[in-house]
Amino acid sequence: MFLHLLPCVIMSLIIPAASTPPPTEPPLISKHPFVAVWNARTEQCRDLDIPLDTAAFQAVTTPASVPGQFLTIFYEDRLGLYPKIDPASRTRHEGGVPQNGNLTAHLLKARLQIDHYIAEDESPGLAVIDWESWRPLWAQNWGYKRIYQKLSMANALQTSPFLSLNEISQLAVDQFQRAGRSFMERTIQLGVRERPSRRWGFYLFPYCYNYNWDRPGYTGQCSAKAREQNRELTWLWEHSTALFPSVYLHPALRNSPRAALYARYRVREALRVAALSKRQYAMPIYVYSRPLYRGQNRIFETTADLVSTVGESAALGAAGVVMWGGSGDYKDKASCQSLSDYLTSTLNPYLANVTAAAMLCSRALCQGRGRCVRQSYNSSVYLHLDAARFSILRADGKYVAVGIPSTENLNAWTDNFTCQCYAGRECEPRLAPPAGIQVISV
Repeated sequence: MFLHLLPCVIMSLIIPAASTPPPTEPPLISKHPFVAVWNARTEQCRDLDIPLDTAAFQAVTTPASVPGQFLTIFYEDRLGLYPKIDPASRTRHEGGVPQNGNLTAHLLKARLQIDHYIAEDESPGLAVIDWESWRPLWAQNWGYKRIYQKLSMANALQTSPFLSLNEISQLAVDQFQRAGRSFMERTIQLGVRERPSRRWGFYLFPYCYNYNWDRPGYTGQCSAKAREQNRELTWLWEHSTALFPSVYLHPALRNSPRAALYARYRVREALRVAALSKRQYAMPIYVYSRPLYRGQNRIFETTADLVSTVGESAALGAAGVVMWGGSGDYKDKASCQSLSDYLTSTLNPYLANVTAAAMLCSRALCQGRGRCVRQSYNSSVYLHLDAARFSILRADGKYVAVGIPSTENLNAWTDNFTCQCYAGRECEPRLAPPAGIQVISV
């Protein structure tokens, strides 16, 4: 049921790629070109004695304030002295706008918090900075974020009252963007310097703004304006060591083919941005998703929508997916039981299938030295194991895929995928069919 690939007739030895993807960083978890990370608040489920099977995930973490995890998320109150404005009360915190913040004090506190949450000798993992109150580019602060523009204008007028309105406006933009850049740039530099084993980035970056799915002819593509703004943020990509875009699905996209377009171009933009920096290899992409649809805590994503989000991410060349859940998602017996049922019936089998397929394709096509990525990013081919040839089993606390790929299965991969080699390792799309029964432990 998962192998949505065009069949081929002839198995070729060397597969010419339409274009060669830039090399990328090797997986943080060995031999796993695509990983699934659980990052949800489920303490209430544990307290209610409702078991949650998360064995299909390569790392199980929580967004709660817990040190020593594979994924550490730094919310606004967990990393330094983040200047922001409460949108409801209009209360200013730490100066309100970044140009009134205390960067030195912020970095001093941030360093102590990094030391607290991530031990100095910890193994590789992810560090996600979740700062959502304002955006570093002036033009991106619209809606309720427009208050940062208004207060920046007032601040510029107070410091330079004799300038013209146009000069005041330009001064406000310059002061805001310069200070916003300093806070973000210096913070991520600190994180990378203090804990280089972690892959650091800001949640939701890069932006795409492809929310107009209700319009006729929706393509999912990021606007030219959004892409240009992401080019303006090259300074951020230069200092990031991972990117964390989001593909949370709105309920309006449930079981819609537009869901795949929405996710495809958000991941595609992250992949483009990942190659913009001057480093010799592209940053890894870890895509944030949710078991639930956006804005509610009762309806779980269908298998079709898991294909449109998780499946798209894997096929395009993301390094993994982070399944996030907030404190209000699983807070009573009914929601915890629903999550337990969903994990065993739907999410775990799909994640195990995709993870195992990515591993098998890497071995068969890329000599285990790279990950399989679509030759044509806008196609609808996926890294799925053929349900007629493989079984997903739960054994010894793990999920295992057991089966033998057919010649047609392998030929479909060779015709539709190429290899993105890991930095420092040579690979090429050359088929080496696995022999005998394959047992792939995810």
